[in-house]
Amino acid sequence: MVPLSWYLALSAVLFTIGVIGVLIQRNVISLFMCVELMLNAVNISLIAFSRLHADRSGQLFVFIVMAVAAAEAAVGLAIIIALFRSRETLNVDEADLLKL
Repeated sequence: MVPLSWYLALSAVLFTIGVIGVLIQRNVISLFMCVELMLNAVNISLIAFSRLHADRSGQLFVFIVMAVAAAEAAVGLAIIIALFRSRETLNVDEADLLKL
């Protein structure tokens, strides 16, 4: 049996990689992937704690997070496509919609 600390360490590493990616990357697709990585890191920790306490509510939260991630993926990709069609760039610095 794998100890809880290994799952939490994996979750912390994945979440840290996601946060660093969000702070450093300037490509919208890369930002999108880093946010998804952070959501998956949270899912790992929820499942680990759910298994530790022998409670199924953590797994229910994972399904909710997965549903939110799927909706975010659909809406996010639609926004990215609309942004690329209007500005012809996926760079965050060049794609500022408030500037004329």
